[in-house]
Amino acid sequence: MSLMRRSLITASQSRWLREHAPRYGFMRRTVKRFMPGETAEDAIQAAQSLESGSIHSIFTRLGENITDRAEAEEVVAHYLAVQRKILEAGLATEISVKLTQLGLDLDAEFCHANLEKLIETTPPDRILWVDMEQSPYVDVTLELYRRARKTHPNVGVCVQAYLYRTERDIESLAAMGASVRLVKGAYNEPAEIAFPLKRDVDRNYEALAKALLEADLRRPDGAFRPRAALATHDVRLIGTLTRWAAEQGIHKDRVEIQMLYGIQRAEQTRLAREGYRSGVLVAYGTYWFPWFMRRLAERPANVTFLARNLFS
Repeated sequence: MSLMRRSLITASQSRWLREHAPRYGFMRRTVKRFMPGETAEDAIQAAQSLESGSIHSIFTRLGENITDRAEAEEVVAHYLAVQRKILEAGLATEISVKLTQLGLDLDAEFCHANLEKLIETTPPDRILWVDMEQSPYVDVTLELYRRARKTHPNVGVCVQAYLYRTERDIESLAAMGASVRLVKGAYNEPAEIAFPLKRDVDRNYEALAKALLEADLRRPDGAFRPRAALATHDVRLIGTLTRWAAEQGIHKDRVEIQMLYGIQRAEQTRLAREGYRSGVLVAYGTYWFPWFMRRLAERPANVTFLARNLFS
C-alpha cells in the first residue's frame, strides 16, 4: 500500500479531523464533487437528473459504527421515509446501508430486526444492498446477509476484491443465487489478509468479476433474477470486462457497472447509452469526512483536485 493511501485511510479514522476538517471551505468545496449535498432531498434531485440519462441510482446515508439504540432506530426511520420519497418521485433508486448503522456494534439480533424492516419496505423488483465494512465485520455481515436472503431474494451484499478470502465468499454466494456488488476495498487491512499491491488487487478484481458474470450467465430466468454489480471507475478494466462479456455471449443489460457520483461522468453516460446497466452511488449526509478520505485513498489523483481547492 502506498504511503499516500495509508495516510488518507489513517486520516479517515481520526476523530479530531472528522470534527474539524469539514469546517474548512476548501474541504467542503472539494467534497461537492463527490456528493450532491447533505440531505435526502439533494440526493433525490441528483437521482432525477441521472434517470433522465438512463442511469439508475443507489442512495447511501453516510455514517457508521452507531453505538446508541435510539440513533440506530433513527437511521431506520430515515431510510423508511426515504423509501417513500423515492416511490413518490417515481424513481428506480435503490438503497445501500452499512450494518453498523443499524446497530451491529450493539447487538446482532437488533441489527437483523432493523435490516428486516428495510428489506420488507423495498419493492420486490429492487435490491436492498448491504455494504461491507472492515475485515472484522465480514463474517457477521455475511452471516446476517445469508439469514435475510433465506426469506428475501431482493437483498444484495457487497464484497471486497482486496481480501484473499473473497474468492471463496463469491463461490458460496453465487451458489445460493445472491446479488453481489464487487468493489476493490477502501480500508487499511494487513498484508496477512489483503493484497497489499494495487496491481494484485486489480488482477483479483478482474478474475472475481468474471466469476460473478459467469455465475449470472448460468442462472435461469425467474420472478426475481439476482444481479452482479461491478463497482469500479477503472476505464481500462471496464473495457476488459465488457469485451470479455461480449465474447461469452453475455447481453449488455446483464453487465452492471456502478460508480460514485461525480466520478467518470462521461463513462457513466457512455455505458448507459450503449445499453449497459449504469448505476451511480449517491452519498449524502453530514458524516462525510471518513467516507471522503477513503474515496481519495481509492483514487489518489483526486488529491490534486483537493489541493486546487485549498489554494483557490
